[in-house]
Amino acid sequence: MRGLCALRVIAPVKSVVRSCVLIPVNKTGRVHIQCLSTKMPTLSPPPQSLMKPMDFPQKLLMGPGPSNCPPRVLNASALPLLGHLHPEFTQIMDEVKAGIQYAFQTKNQWTVCVSGTGHGAMEAACTNLLEPSETVLVCENGLWGQRFADMCTRNGAVVQKIIKPMGQVFTLQDVEAGLQQHKPVLVFVTHGESSGSTLQPLEGLGQLCHKYNSLLLVDSVAACGGVPLFVDDWEIDAIYTGAQKVLSAPPGASPVSFSERAKNKVLNRKTPIRSYYFDMTHLANYWGCDGSARRYHHTGPISSVYAIREGLARLAEEGLEKSWETHRKCAEMLWEGAEKLGLELLVQEKANRLPCVTGIKVPEGVNWKDVSDYAMKTYKVEISGGLGAQAGKIWRVGIMGYNATPENVQKVLRALDEGLKSVRAITSALLTYKFIGLIASSVDLTF
Repeated sequence: MRGLCALRVIAPVKSVVRSCVLIPVNKTGRVHIQCLSTKMPTLSPPPQSLMKPMDFPQKLLMGPGPSNCPPRVLNASALPLLGHLHPEFTQIMDEVKAGIQYAFQTKNQWTVCVSGTGHGAMEAACTNLLEPSETVLVCENGLWGQRFADMCTRNGAVVQKIIKPMGQVFTLQDVEAGLQQHKPVLVFVTHGESSGSTLQPLEGLGQLCHKYNSLLLVDSVAACGGVPLFVDDWEIDAIYTGAQKVLSAPPGASPVSFSERAKNKVLNRKTPIRSYYFDMTHLANYWGCDGSARRYHHTGPISSVYAIREGLARLAEEGLEKSWETHRKCAEMLWEGAEKLGLELLVQEKANRLPCVTGIKVPEGVNWKDVSDYAMKTYKVEISGGLGAQAGKIWRVGIMGYNATPENVQKVLRALDEGLKSVRAITSALLTYKFIGLIASSVDLTF
C-alpha cells in the first residue's frame, strides 16, 4: 500500500479555490492535479457613517412615547451580559415577573415579558387566544383597535366591531349589545387609547364578558402605572403593556399576563398556536411559570430585561398610588394651562381623559407642525401630532413615568404658548404682505 502524501494547493490571495481535479498521466499511477479557481468578488466599501461616533442632542420626549429613561435605567442597560439561562439572569427574570404582577395588581401565574415592543405583546395575545374562525369583538375608538383587528384577521379570526369616534369611550351597554349580537370568544378594549387620548373605564367589563362566556383582553400600553388598574379584582383575562411609557425603559421587553381562564383557553386549543416565537406555553416555561425546568426557547433580550427590571423597581419604590397621583396632578396642570392659552382639549369629559397622553385641538388657521417644530427647535421638546382621523387636528402631549414632573409640564406649556404666538405672527405678516400687494396691484400709478 502506497504511503500517504500531503498536497498543498496555492492560489492567488484574491481568488478562491473552487475544485481540484486529478488527471491520470500514465500507468505508473502518477497524476496531474489541476485546480480551478475564480477571482473573489469585489467587496463594497464600509459605510463612512459608521466610522464616526453617533451624535445626537438631548431631547425631552413629551409625546405619546417613548418617554425619557432615568439614569438608573440607562445604567442597567449597560451592565455586562449574562447567559439567557444563567441562574443570575433567571433570578432577574423572576424579579421582573414579580414587578409586573405588582404593576398589574394580579397573581396570575402566566405573567411574562414578551421579547418585543407593545406590538409584539399585542400579537402574542392575538395568536394565543384566538383560533381560526373564532369571533372576536373589537371595541375600536382609535388606532389600537384598528391594529388589533388587523392582527386578528391575519390569524383567521372573524372580526366584529363596535366603533366610537376618537375621544369617546364605551359604556357597559355598548359592550353588552355587541356581546349579545356577535357572541365572541374574546373582547378587546384599549385602556389608554393614546391616539384619541381616552381612558376607558374597565370596572364591570370583565364580569360582563364572563356572563356571556367571553374573555376580556385589555391593551394598557399607554396607561399601566399611570392610572388605577386592578387586573384580578376587575376580572381581566389578559393584559399587556409596554416598557417605554410609564415604566420609562427602552422598548424591547413587554409585560403580558394571562388569567387562569385565558391560560386554559390556550391549553385547550384545537389548533396549534400560529406563532412559535409568541407561544405562551413556551414563554411560560422560559419565564419559570409552569413549575418545570426552564428550556431554551429563544435568546431573551438580556439588556432590555435589565432595563425593565429597573423601571419596575422605580415604580415599586414610588408606589402605585403615588404614581397614579403624580400623573393625575401633572395632567390637570397641563389641562388647566392649555385652557388658559385658549386651547380646547379633545376629550370633553374629564373622567374619560387619559392622564398619560393628552389630546389638544389645533386652532383653526394654525399648522400643528409649525408649533411642534418651534418647540423642538427652541426647547428640544417633542410635541407630537395626531394619528388617523385626528391627523393634523390635534397635538398629543405625553406625561409618563420619569417625565411626569411639574417642570416638564411648564416647559411644554411655554413651548406651546411661544410657538402659537410665533406662528400667528408669521401668518399675520404674510397676510398683511399679501393685502398690501393686492392693493398696490389695483391702484393705477401712472400719471
